[in-house]
Amino acid sequence: MKKKRSSTNRKKGLLKIIGLGILCLFALFILFIGSINIGLWGKIPSKKELSNFQYQMASEVFTADSVLIGKYYLYDRQPVAYEDFPEHLIHALIAIEDERFYEHSGIDIRSLVRVGFKTILLGDNSSGGGSTLTQQLAKNLYPRKERNKTNIVVNKVKEMIIAKRLEKTYSKKEILTNYLNTVSFGDNTFGIESAALKFFNTRTKDISAPQAATLVGMLKATYGYNPRIFPKKSLGRRNLVLRAMYNNDFITEEQVTKFSQEDLDLDYREFDYNAGIAPYFREEVRRKMLRWIAEQNESGTDYNIYTSGLKIYTTLNYKMQQLAEDVMVEHMSKLQNSFEKSYGTNAPWLKDKKLMEKIARRTSTYKRLQKSGLTHKQIIDSLSKDKQKRIFKSWQGDEEQMASTMDSIQHYTKFLNTGSLAVDPTNGDILVWVGGINFEQYKYDHISQSKRQVGSTFKPIVYTTAVDQGISPCTYFSAEEIAYDNLKGWSPSNSGDKDEAYLNYSMEEGLSNSINTIAVKALEKAGINNVLLMAKNMGINNELPKEASIALGTGEIKIIDLAQAYTSYANNGKHIEPNLIKSISNHRDSVLVEFNSELNEKSAFSKETGQIMIEMMKSTVNSGTAARLRSTYGLKNDIAGKTGTTQNNKDAWFVALTPKLVHVTWVGLDQHEIGFSNTSIGQGANAALPLFGLWMKELNKDKQFNTYTKLTFPKPTVTVQEALNCDPIKRDGFFKRLFKNPNKKKSKKFKG
Repeated sequence: MKKKRSSTNRKKGLLKIIGLGILCLFALFILFIGSINIGLWGKIPSKKELSNFQYQMASEVFTADSVLIGKYYLYDRQPVAYEDFPEHLIHALIAIEDERFYEHSGIDIRSLVRVGFKTILLGDNSSGGGSTLTQQLAKNLYPRKERNKTNIVVNKVKEMIIAKRLEKTYSKKEILTNYLNTVSFGDNTFGIESAALKFFNTRTKDISAPQAATLVGMLKATYGYNPRIFPKKSLGRRNLVLRAMYNNDFITEEQVTKFSQEDLDLDYREFDYNAGIAPYFREEVRRKMLRWIAEQNESGTDYNIYTSGLKIYTTLNYKMQQLAEDVMVEHMSKLQNSFEKSYGTNAPWLKDKKLMEKIARRTSTYKRLQKSGLTHKQIIDSLSKDKQKRIFKSWQGDEEQMASTMDSIQHYTKFLNTGSLAVDPTNGDILVWVGGINFEQYKYDHISQSKRQVGSTFKPIVYTTAVDQGISPCTYFSAEEIAYDNLKGWSPSNSGDKDEAYLNYSMEEGLSNSINTIAVKALEKAGINNVLLMAKNMGINNELPKEASIALGTGEIKIIDLAQAYTSYANNGKHIEPNLIKSISNHRDSVLVEFNSELNEKSAFSKETGQIMIEMMKSTVNSGTAARLRSTYGLKNDIAGKTGTTQNNKDAWFVALTPKLVHVTWVGLDQHEIGFSNTSIGQGANAALPLFGLWMKELNKDKQFNTYTKLTFPKPTVTVQEALNCDPIKRDGFFKRLFKNPNKKKSKKFKG
């Protein structure tokens, strides 16, 4: 009897101990939860903080025709409203991630028990984590800082507490909205809108059920189920999501069958800083935005280009830009081939070791090593060591290979570069901006940053000055070469081998055939100061040399400034500043500011002078140095223009002018020491003009551009027609020829 009682007492004692132990564990658990709740394991956001959180939103860049072409961001995210979520997106998310979403209040105990049973007792590691969408939202908003095993429980409890607070702060719709706007899709892409744009080039509101299932399927493993990298795995995961939708009565069996048979049909678009359309333009927009934001923030705003979700609507025409980039690749790849062949094995980048070392000295790597105390020889030795590099191999793509920094310098030095800009002179809108051949390798923008000698494209400004001063375009100037005594014997000559000793050209003929001796004599008659003032009044603000050689374009001007000057011809003497941003809105599409260019108040020249100059530049296209626009490219548009080639064939230029377009193109090398090997390859008509000719040819094929391609210049007045009504060339008379020695160069003082 005593033994029975003793045994019973022991059992009761054991049960008491177990009960007490459980009670202590429970108390410790409660204390643990409480300690987390009061912030001993790290701060937990309050309900007030949760109700005021803000997304870091990417700013978006749009073309004038509303095509998204780029983003500026720390995290690629564009929040959208619940109303923009198609029903099948919500169904896909709930079916695969949180079937009881509408039934729980942030924590799904049933799912936790299920996961715990399968994981602990059955050893099923694929049973999932049991986290609700609300818990996942908590993790999205407040990412885990430490991921070691000792913090897993703390992090889970934190997320549960935050989830409970979120459920008390937001409705279920708001939780879904916040979740879909914050969830990561990998590759620094956050939110469903950015993912839809990246993988399917469509907005969230327009994604189909299979597309929604694909994106939702990625959430389990954003890399492993990335449809671009692992299409088969992604397809299988998508179909699993579709089956879950069917199991939850969101779609029918017929729909599952139909959707599961569809291809992924990706339209992947990487909004990468270096890639995509118009990278040079986007960088220029970014620079302008940073200046604008700095000005605004001085007035008390708090804008940030990378986090404020601004929407930047630009002037760029998407299709025109696309055609311009395609044409650039087509022409520059052929020209590059001709350029390298023309030099052959004697190319300066192959033979001139001193030049390559001179170019190396300009690099940031050389300067850094020099600062560290290394000698020139030590630096060159260091730069000559091979390492794995990704090399731009012309337009056939990049290539991984072993190469030294000196090899890279030699390789990249040989590439011709370009800048191409199209502006609507009626409103200043920039329609096309090609700043170089490859933004990743050549960040330097040849439109807004580079100043180059403009060659004969400056001559129209010389002739404009002369005509506006009353000098008749039918004034004849002798083509003979003159040595100017007061200019150290400077003696400008004409290209070609034509015998011009007894020839006199009208100004129209001198301009259309780009005759140097005539341009200098027109400058002398017009006066250097007057020409420089005309250039300034036409919108060229940088300082130009006060020298007679300015007539031949020795002044260095940016492409964008030259374009601005030429807009004067389309606006009766008034230039307009090129503009690249139309408006800026906040993330709710409320307009913050609009930008419009206005014509300069003062005319640089008279309406009549403008008409005369357009007719003279039309002759350049119809019968002069730009005649291949007609003969080679078959363009019948009303076009005026001017070619340009600088000394030693360093720079090739072409400016085209139509009633609604100013198009400026430059081609050359970034290293000023190297030019084209000969004029036939490097002249403006061969190297630069085709970029306009090929582009305009493509525009002519598309009716949407008729407003640009079908327009004609106003018919010149009778006065203008009479002013130009003369023979282009006049030969010296008998007696003048009799007393002139064609073999003796005339000398005189320049009086300009």
